[in-house]
Amino acid sequence: MALTLATTTPGEPEIFASLQGEGASVGRPSTFVRLSRCNLACRWCDTAYTWRFTGDNRPHSDDIAFDRAANQVTLDEAEVAARIAALGQERLVVTGGEPLLQGPALARMLAMLQGHRVEIETNGTVMPVPALAPLVAQYNVSPKLRHSGNPADSALIPARLSYWASEPKANFKYVVASPDDLDEVLAIRDAYGVPAERTWLMPEGRDSETIRARMHWLGNISAQHGFNLSDRLHIHLWGDTRGT
Repeated sequence: MALTLATTTPGEPEIFASLQGEGASVGRPSTFVRLSRCNLACRWCDTAYTWRFTGDNRPHSDDIAFDRAANQVTLDEAEVAARIAALGQERLVVTGGEPLLQGPALARMLAMLQGHRVEIETNGTVMPVPALAPLVAQYNVSPKLRHSGNPADSALIPARLSYWASEPKANFKYVVASPDDLDEVLAIRDAYGVPAERTWLMPEGRDSETIRARMHWLGNISAQHGFNLSDRLHIHLWGDTRGT
């Protein structure tokens, strides 16, 4: 049994210790494991190397196609668990790509770990397998708004949004590029009853200058509606790089 992971360099899986840069756990020391493959294609995605392989012509702002063999590696679940345990962090963040596409293998891997507080980053379009329920402390659900370039019928699935809104372990984290995006956030809040205290707004951006500029007006919006404001701490510290 195996998991398919992204790589930092060809053949080296993207498993590393760092600080959580976003959302409710920002600044917390964490181990990260980045899984490969995604069912969506955000035009501003900062991890397009997990899905935009040669032959995939879905739009992206960089218009780069990545070699699959160099950017994807398959590892035994026990090997992934051992590498995570060796880093010695209490918090584990599983990210992607879309990690829940590999739900059964992910659950088997997590069951091999002891004493970790597990967070899973997800775009909110895939249901978690039941085996994950006792293993996961927090889901960071990031519904993709219109500016992502994904069709709404693929990115904002009513049954999935309803499920995540009712899941007490789920926080909603929206990537916001302009003040106009707030209308979609409010529509989801009103339709599915997502509490403001479980909602984070985060500026879209892959460099500190863009993030800081958008934080100015996004902070006012967050305060006005009672939402939480998320920075992208890792970008300020290390830039838009792998393994950080």
